[in-house]
Amino acid sequence: MNRSKSRHAFSLVELVIVIVIIGVIAAIAVPRISRGAKGASDAAMIADLATMRSSLDLYAAEHAGLYPGATTFDPQMTTFSNEAGATVGTRDTTHIFGPYLKAVPGLPVKGTGTTGGKKGDNGVAAADALTIGWLYTAATGVIVANTGTSKDDEGKAYNTY
Repeated sequence: MNRSKSRHAFSLVELVIVIVIIGVIAAIAVPRISRGAKGASDAAMIADLATMRSSLDLYAAEHAGLYPGATTFDPQMTTFSNEAGATVGTRDTTHIFGPYLKAVPGLPVKGTGTTGGKKGDNGVAAADALTIGWLYTAATGVIVANTGTSKDDEGKAYNTY
């Protein structure tokens, strides 16, 4: 009897070809995924700034054109206030305004340099305090990201958004 055994397995050449194809696909996909995450951080910062700026404008409209104080930003934006800006944790008959934000959002991008905020910083400081994520000028209601010299992919500085 002549029996022929046939082997059903992959040859070394076939395995190498599959590995090379997987490597090429990975080389194309990984940079695209990284850029997507970067773009998401930029978009999150733009959205956070828009929300905070709108909230600041609403605060000023309800408080005789005055913006929250630089040192009282967090409580004045996240709790109830009266027309003078005094805050309490629960609404009552005199503290009828706000809250304007649920919480101050964290800085979604990372800053560079000694003056840059860190990703996740959610503090707000006066414009001369350079160690927190957001910089705020109470007199004008201007708020910007404290990112030092960091720039987005198009070369625009984050602190100019």
